[in-house]
Amino acid sequence: MPKTSDTADDRSEERRGGAGSVQSVDRAVSVLEILAKLGEAGVTEISEELGVHKSTAFRILGVLENRGLVEQEKDRGKYYLGAGVLRLAGAAAIRLDISQEGQPVCRALAEDTGETANIAVLDGDAAVNIMQARGSAAVTAYNWLGRRTPLHATASGKVLLAHLPAPRRETLATRKLPRFTEHTLTTAAGLREQLAAALEDGFACTSEELEIGLNAVAAPVRAHDGAVIGAIGVSGPAYRMERQLLPELAERAAKAAADLSRLMGYAG
Repeated sequence: MPKTSDTADDRSEERRGGAGSVQSVDRAVSVLEILAKLGEAGVTEISEELGVHKSTAFRILGVLENRGLVEQEKDRGKYYLGAGVLRLAGAAAIRLDISQEGQPVCRALAEDTGETANIAVLDGDAAVNIMQARGSAAVTAYNWLGRRTPLHATASGKVLLAHLPAPRRETLATRKLPRFTEHTLTTAAGLREQLAAALEDGFACTSEELEIGLNAVAAPVRAHDGAVIGAIGVSGPAYRMERQLLPELAERAAKAAADLSRLMGYAG
């Protein structure tokens, strides 16, 4: 592959948005793929593989090294994939594992309650449902699978939000909270109170906060190190999942969450 010249104009383009930024990202990903293939490589070898000047390859490697995605053997000048890649891979593996291990637990919870059971994980500033099972009493064929739902208006979302690090939790709790029904929490103070209760009780509940006529409960799922990696819960019609019954249903969700956490390696 012919090398591109490392001119001032080229560097300027990379600093700008648009095509230059996309090209920089593409090159960075290519570097990771090269190191995955070769195991280790020096700047010269990487620049030749990319077809760019050595200084361009060096800048890309510098950014990746600062983010922990590559590391360098100082005495040999060779680069290899860093621990940051393992963290990213681990996060992806956790999502895959909770989907696989969660299937029988989700089905069992749906059978136990007769309602719709879901497993959700955090996806940026929302919860996304990655698993669903319907119980015998479920009255709707509505599919929640793959749907992103607001953290402040869903039981799973409150669980995930409650267990975030305090700075991130406060940032999300104090932003504008959209109203979906007359029962939706839209104040930071009210949300903080419910998040504190979720931490103390070990579960969260919602009563017609996302949709009129829909109630839900959820409990946290933990990884081997105790970190909360998801939430498992039950949702159903408010006329059957009445407000006074939610704590008892939440206890069933908490038992399911404990079962799934054990499958994920949590011994607590």
